[in-house]
Amino acid sequence: MSKPAILDGLKDSIVNFDSEGVSALAENALGAGISAYEAIMSGMAEGMKIVGEKYQRGEFYLADLLLATDTFNEGMKVLSPHLRSLERPPQARVVIGTVEGDLHDIGKNLVKYMLEAAGFEVHDLGVDVTAAQFVNKAREHSVPIVAMSALISTTFPHMREAVNSIRKSGITARIIVGGATLNTAAAKALGADGFGKDAVEGANLCKNWSTEMTGTVT
Repeated sequence: MSKPAILDGLKDSIVNFDSEGVSALAENALGAGISAYEAIMSGMAEGMKIVGEKYQRGEFYLADLLLATDTFNEGMKVLSPHLRSLERPPQARVVIGTVEGDLHDIGKNLVKYMLEAAGFEVHDLGVDVTAAQFVNKAREHSVPIVAMSALISTTFPHMREAVNSIRKSGITARIIVGGATLNTAAAKALGADGFGKDAVEGANLCKNWSTEMTGTVT
């Protein structure tokens, strides 16, 4: 297969939720001398972009997003071992986690996969993440963006504590928050820099921030 055919196939596999196809094409890409980064950015990421656009237009639903991210993850299983850290600019790094007291992770995971599809290096802390854990991980990897998720309103005090702890630590990262019970006003009250109403909007905001910093991630 030609290089354009492989990249188009990777894109189409994401849109069509073809997990077997994306894995096979990822292997083909490596065998054809296409770098893992190019296969992700010019192939699978283009597919995720289309999925995100369809979701925002109401043509795809949450279940479709989940299927697309599962498909993307199958491709990443093949390609991620071949990624070189130098292929990502320093500003394309993010720490993400669900705040202390909350064990929900579907939304967080969707944002994670959308960011990985955009070429971000994502450090996922998982769920029930304390303020200290956010601070320590953000400092360890010198990330420019921290993303926090919370689905239940009773965890808001923990989210506020995490935001305040990052600010007090001297870390200059921008903070984005998201979750079903949050909105723009709540995010502002918590001291966050931004809010994503869903995974697509959250990932797009992070990409926009990274573009402002480097002009390299779109």
